[in-house]
Amino acid sequence: MPMAGPPTSRRIIVLGSTGSIGVNTLHVVEHLRCIQAADFRVVGLATGSNGVLAAEQARTFGVRHVAIADGPSADGLRGIEHIYGGPDAAVQLVEAVARPGDLVVGAMVGSAGIPATLMAIERGCDIALANKETLVAAGGIVMPRVKAKGVTLLPIDSEHSAIFQCLLAGRGIDEVRRLVITASGGPFRTWPSERLERATVAEALDHPTWNMGPKVTIDSASLMNKALEVIEAHWLFGLPADRIEVIVHPQSLVHSFVEFVDGSVVAQLGPPDMRTPIQYALMWPHRAGGCSRVMDWAGLRRMDFEPVDHEKFGALRLADRVIERGGTSGAVFNAANEAAVQGFLDGRIDFGRVTALVAEALEAIPAAPAPTLDVIMAADRAARAFVYRRMDAMARSSRPSNAAASSLST
Repeated sequence: MPMAGPPTSRRIIVLGSTGSIGVNTLHVVEHLRCIQAADFRVVGLATGSNGVLAAEQARTFGVRHVAIADGPSADGLRGIEHIYGGPDAAVQLVEAVARPGDLVVGAMVGSAGIPATLMAIERGCDIALANKETLVAAGGIVMPRVKAKGVTLLPIDSEHSAIFQCLLAGRGIDEVRRLVITASGGPFRTWPSERLERATVAEALDHPTWNMGPKVTIDSASLMNKALEVIEAHWLFGLPADRIEVIVHPQSLVHSFVEFVDGSVVAQLGPPDMRTPIQYALMWPHRAGGCSRVMDWAGLRRMDFEPVDHEKFGALRLADRVIERGGTSGAVFNAANEAAVQGFLDGRIDFGRVTALVAEALEAIPAAPAPTLDVIMAADRAARAFVYRRMDAMARSSRPSNAAASSLST
């Protein structure tokens, strides 16, 4: 049923419009229009390199302003009135288009989304955030700016959206004993460690539950995505690492739990469909008829829960270390992971080396205070450079020497 009262009218900017979250966001916008629950006007789109899809989206929604980070791909945007190109294209878009009260959906992958999100906050926009890395790397400056500007930050990640909704059952974070984030366990939940180390890219991308982009899917396979979510939850809800836990739930029906100090536990359930948390963020504080799948209660037979195997999936221990150290450690953690995941996707390292390289970067690069974005981005660059050097060194050590190569050829 449509929301009671007149339709909500709001301007929306989608950063990362051609990725999974961005595409689903536009689907939800169209759905809400169709049921006359809200009249959202999309005024800006940003993409990394998919100019063809971004142009199609712009034509469908009447968008005049489009940003594309990859300059050569801008050819696909011919006919768009205002095009912003280059690495800071999304920042240019937000600076040119955003107004106080707009809603900016932050769905860009990786640390690339941080500057544009900060610009949106400075412009007085509310943020619907799907980009974990913004808070992982820069939570120490993002959250104070959110408070100072008086804007609202709404999580789109299904786990954090679940926690946000469950917290409404209490009267404040002081009544919370702990947060419990659920994890599907990814494609390697039942694999032995020795097989996991040699997993191929195709195997790592074969997620049993969610349909996501390559980087997020690899993170899910290593449970690095849960480490990122623990750090994000720390910044969103203000709890220390020892009050945030992760449990494996293969069916992905329970998205998170909140346990209160009196022993009560509140959970948010629903089929694994990202359109649900997206619509919740877009419509908050109201609800409207959804376009997502609904629970089949009659067909529900079981829900399984099991502890995380921390020996096999070491990323979560690194998350605790990042929260305890603070400062630039989040930026180092995130950037090292981005570089290592790309190295795995490019065939430069084995799957088992991804988490190991992140751990090495955290040990090699000391945490420092992070008062500005410049400091955070410098730590980001240092972590990437460290991982690239380590991958280069591993590649050199794996090559046969000239003498050995000569003997092999004779």
